[in-house]
Amino acid sequence: MDVTWLGHGCFRLRGRGAAVVTDPYPPSIGLKLQRLDADLVTVSHEHENHNYTQVMRDAYEIRGPGEYEVAGVSVIGVPTFHDAEKVARHGRNTVYLIEIDDVRVCHLGDLGHRLDDAEAEAIASPDVLLVPVGGHTAINAAQAAEVVRQLEPRFVVPMHYAIPGLKLQLDPLDRFLKEMAVTSAEPQPKLSVQASSGEYETKVVVLEPKIEPKV
Repeated sequence: MDVTWLGHGCFRLRGRGAAVVTDPYPPSIGLKLQRLDADLVTVSHEHENHNYTQVMRDAYEIRGPGEYEVAGVSVIGVPTFHDAEKVARHGRNTVYLIEIDDVRVCHLGDLGHRLDDAEAEAIASPDVLLVPVGGHTAINAAQAAEVVRQLEPRFVVPMHYAIPGLKLQLDPLDRFLKEMAVTSAEPQPKLSVQASSGEYETKVVVLEPKIEPKV
């Protein structure tokens, strides 16, 4: 199963028989998505930088908590909050656990707080954790590192941080890498993951954003 980062909170997860896109964004943020094909698209919350599903072609839309099965893909949406004040500032957020080809990918959306025990248990030990690290409107680098320790994934892929072209105010990636004691991280074009039942140590994988500057 291949994980490709399309910038900000948007990823394409492609398995043998199905594809998923997460949190598509509009060109107003300074980055531009091409038209995307997928079997389903997940929306973590209804802020325009994460719910621009107009870019999708005929994808089944998942927009909140619940259990779903689409094109052989299992999705569990866990209700969380966009801020530590429990909705007061930014509203609700859905964390998605997406299983494709026996590989479990957890997309945290714009999570704004440390997970409580029930939330952590529902999404514990994913193969891949897609975690916001840029602060401001979601968890920052230190909080993201704490959530990583809570969930103990095989692979951690940071998202939602400052990259060239992005007009949103977010912290740079290096703060998170420092929190995770990563001294060097060569960006990869994609992450390919197979199902595993063995022991592992959590590894941070930095992906190149597959984006086009808005013209």
